[in-house]
Amino acid sequence: MTLDHVDPFIGTDVTALPQPTGLASTWWAPKPLIGNTHPGACFPFGMVSACAYSGGYPTGYGPYDLSTEGVPGRLHEGQVASGFTHFQQSGTGAIRKYYNYFRVTPMVEPLDELGRTFVVTEEEASPGYYAATLDNGVRCEITVGPKSAVHRYTFPEHHNARVVVDFSMGGLSIPYGETIPLRATLESSSPGIATGEIVVEGVPLAVAIECDTENWRQMLWYDRRLMPAGARLDLDHIRHTTLRPFGLMWVGPAAAGQTIELRMGFSLRGIEQAKANLKKDCGAGPHRFDRRLKESRSAWQDLLSSVEIETEDAARRQVFYTALYHALIKPCFARDESPFWPANGPFVYDISTMWDIYRTQLPLLTALEPGRAIDLANALLTICEQEGNLPVGYRMARGSDRFSRQGSALAHTFLADLCQLEVPGIDWDWALVTMQQDLRRSYGEDYLLTGVAHPISHTLDLAFGYWCTARVAARVEDDAVVAETERLASGWTAAYGKDGLLADSNFYEGVKHNYSFRLQHDMAARIALSGGDEGFVAQLDRFFGYGADAVVQPGYKPTKTEMEGGYALGRFEGLNNEPDMEAPWAYYYAGRPDRTAEVVHDAIHQKFSTGRGGLPGNDDSGGLSSWYVWASLGLFPVAGQNIFLIHPPAFASASIRMARGTLHITSPGFVEPTPGGPVQYVQSVTFDGSPVDASFLDGTQLHRGGDLVIELGPTPSGWGTTHRPPSHPYPASS
Repeated sequence: MTLDHVDPFIGTDVTALPQPTGLASTWWAPKPLIGNTHPGACFPFGMVSACAYSGGYPTGYGPYDLSTEGVPGRLHEGQVASGFTHFQQSGTGAIRKYYNYFRVTPMVEPLDELGRTFVVTEEEASPGYYAATLDNGVRCEITVGPKSAVHRYTFPEHHNARVVVDFSMGGLSIPYGETIPLRATLESSSPGIATGEIVVEGVPLAVAIECDTENWRQMLWYDRRLMPAGARLDLDHIRHTTLRPFGLMWVGPAAAGQTIELRMGFSLRGIEQAKANLKKDCGAGPHRFDRRLKESRSAWQDLLSSVEIETEDAARRQVFYTALYHALIKPCFARDESPFWPANGPFVYDISTMWDIYRTQLPLLTALEPGRAIDLANALLTICEQEGNLPVGYRMARGSDRFSRQGSALAHTFLADLCQLEVPGIDWDWALVTMQQDLRRSYGEDYLLTGVAHPISHTLDLAFGYWCTARVAARVEDDAVVAETERLASGWTAAYGKDGLLADSNFYEGVKHNYSFRLQHDMAARIALSGGDEGFVAQLDRFFGYGADAVVQPGYKPTKTEMEGGYALGRFEGLNNEPDMEAPWAYYYAGRPDRTAEVVHDAIHQKFSTGRGGLPGNDDSGGLSSWYVWASLGLFPVAGQNIFLIHPPAFASASIRMARGTLHITSPGFVEPTPGGPVQYVQSVTFDGSPVDASFLDGTQLHRGGDLVIELGPTPSGWGTTHRPPSHPYPASS
């Protein structure tokens, strides 16, 4: 089965890749050298994840401390856990506050020892499943549904075993990393049944719990003291200074090998809906773990099998399908669950963040799950309507973080792609009004008043946001808005200096070089700012390290001088971070697809690998992994412009279940690649039997499916050097 090729442990440890050679050895990685993923049980785009909890940064899993650059330090030696929590992030860096609610701990120790860490061994993980053994002898297994989690614990023989659910904690074991409930209710309603709700970061998170306990005692506890049978806990005003641990537990004698199953249904709209979600996900009757696991594995198998690749290399197959898996975990789709407005309909959170995912992960979502793409679009529009802005980042929290320094107007790119694909189910008049309003807020005010917005990269964001808005205006035939937004889209040139690079500014996680080669809507004019093709290619060559010496990556606690020296290189970040992940394809607009082939070859085959250290940087909600998926398939989506650039695939053949049909990709002349081995170049392309002389295809064509043949050879050819991707100047007649 396809899902058997997935290793959820990839990215959970410090980057451990072979010593790079060639171009890859010249790239510099400023962000943490770790994937920041977790191996917990997840459902495709589901609300819930569940994993061993150590308090480690940033997901709650693993041994690592807070880190923003270089090799992270450790909180713990080895893998440890104090229990198993829910609602982890996926591959992100810092997002201010963190989840990890409802810690469940199976114990043979007294309740007073709740919170101690156990050594974790015998870990297993696959899509929809996580298991580990604690050093108290308990074997722990977890699976999840769209809005539920099911735990199964196998105990050693013990006279006083227990399963404890801690309602009081959340967050991480780093300074200022904890999240406490503001209010809480908890009730033990009948044997094996309990309900509760905690309000965290302004969100009412309800849970319905069922436990198959074999006549164990069931009780609430507060401040580690047991409460009388039938008690109800109501806490209406909690502060850090008044917080005391609280929760519920089941306790009793365990025979060797006895299993206890705990089922939890979640909702953001109250206990009754949490009960309904639990019933819908898990059905009725005891011992439902295996059934829930089977259904979760089936959902993953169906989604992962939407892409099939041909390779005899088991390691490369594992890297590919793990990347595909990581790209399909977030965002969290929770229809009819918005806690912030009463209307039913799409609600989506853990967009962490649009800056990370809009170039590659959202185009992959659109291709494989068009229905979810429509739901996300409508959720984004509703968020803007309700809260005033199209979000750049959106968590399960009231007043969700804007992450405003990262970017502006990025949702416009996603909406423009959907509009040009003519997908149904979106009110484009509503979308147009929303997009226009959003462009006039926050950094958009600076752009309208002065023609620039800082960080200067926001000037490019906003100009492209206006270009994307013009696409929607054209869809609804509003010629006046088309003219206005295209005029405002032309203001991107103000961001550049005389050297053809962006003007000096305070850039987010990079320097001006990392943002200077993005794929804009008028690349012909962009190239002219660098003196034409020759000057532009020369700048790109310096950026990607042609002829440069190998660099040394930051180590543990790099010094300010070390970091400043690395940034001063003005070098490609090598998939360690997002600002320049599209830059390899900038060569296409100057007629040099051969250069892109060389850069992408080194990135695919030297920056991704098997093992816990197999990612070059934060996976960032699948942003990095989705880049790998597209790059390996020989396609790169130019987000917002509804075109795909064609480059040498990393597999002999592949098929992709696109939105409207299956796309088959074959590569005559393909030679199985090796790290540091020779690069292959595109010689010719046909689509459904017709020659494709240009270096791109229209997205609408590809989404219908068909036969794409990319012939490869050992030397560059003339393909793609003349018929370049389109540029869109303003006015359109110029």
